[in-house]
Amino acid sequence: MGAAYWAGFGLGLSLIVAIGAQNAFVLRQGILRQHVLPVVVFCAVSDAVLIVSGVYGFGTLGAAAPWATEGLRYAGAAFLLVYGALALRKAWRGGAALRAEEAPSPSLWRCLAICAALTWGNPHVYLDTVVLMGAVASGFADRASFAEGAVSASFLFFFLLGYGARLLAPLFRRPGAWRVLDLGVAVIMWSVAAKLLMG
Repeated sequence: MGAAYWAGFGLGLSLIVAIGAQNAFVLRQGILRQHVLPVVVFCAVSDAVLIVSGVYGFGTLGAAAPWATEGLRYAGAAFLLVYGALALRKAWRGGAALRAEEAPSPSLWRCLAICAALTWGNPHVYLDTVVLMGAVASGFADRASFAEGAVSASFLFFFLLGYGARLLAPLFRRPGAWRVLDLGVAVIMWSVAAKLLMG
C-alpha cells in the first residue's frame, strides 16, 4: 500500500464523514439495530461503483485529452482547498450535532429504497465521488491503488457507522466532537490539495 492508496483512503474518508441525510439514516438504523447489514452494504457498494466510475472515467478522459486532466487536477485542488476551508469554518463556529432520531423507521424494502434515494438522488455525491475523486486520481500514476484506498475508506466508514452507532451516537450529539472531526477533515483536504498542486 503506497502513497496513492493512502491518498485515496484519506480523501475518501474525508469526503464521506461529512454528515448528511445518508449518514444520519445509517446511524439511526445502527442505533435501532434495524437492517444494519443491508444498509451498510448498499451504501458502501454504491459508493464503490461511483468511485471506480470517477477514477477510471477520468482516466479515459486523460488519455483522450491530457489538457482536460491537467485542468481537472487544478480544479480538484481548488475544490479541496475550499472544502477544507468550509470544514475549518464549521470547526471554528461549532454548534453542529446529529439528531439521528429524526430519520424514518421503515421496513427492509422501504429502507433500501430510502438508501437508494439518499445515495443516488443526491447531486453532491456525484461531485464528490465521480468528479472530485476522478480529478484527484488523475494526479496519480497508480489509479488502481487510489481507487482501492477510497473504496476501503467507504467500506470501513459505513461498517463502523452502522455497527458502532450505539457507541458513537452519544459522542456525536456533542458539538465538541464535531469540531474535532471537522478540523481533521480540513487538514486532510488541504494535504491532498497540496499534493495535487505539487504534481
